Amino acid sequence: MFARIVEFMPKLEKKEEFLKVVRNEVLPILKKQPGFLEILPFVPEVKAEKMITITFWTEKWAAEKYEREVFPKVEEILKPYVITPVNFKHYTLETTVCERFVQAVAA
Repeated sequence: MFARIVEFMPKLEKKEEFLKVVRNEVLPILKKQPGFLEILPFVPEVKAEKMITITFWTEKWAAEKYEREVFPKVEEILKPYVITPVNFKHYTLETTVCERFVQAVAA
């Protein structure tokens, strides 16, 4: 399993609107992507903290394809809700340590 971690500073005054856009516009796009498993958005409670969103993918190539071909469109959708540029990193998820989580995502 592969994880793509995205960080940015959100406009907290637009939090509810942002979450609605993620739910109604971004999530349907993600669900159509080959290899997409789940999204976990972490919303800060303090204004000066970054928002972190983790997406899980079956394979690294699927996340990279999404990043190249689809993410620019998603980034444009999110632009009105962020203060800073969107930064992302890739990670391999060590599934032998979190078996229950992997089973839940796969279910």
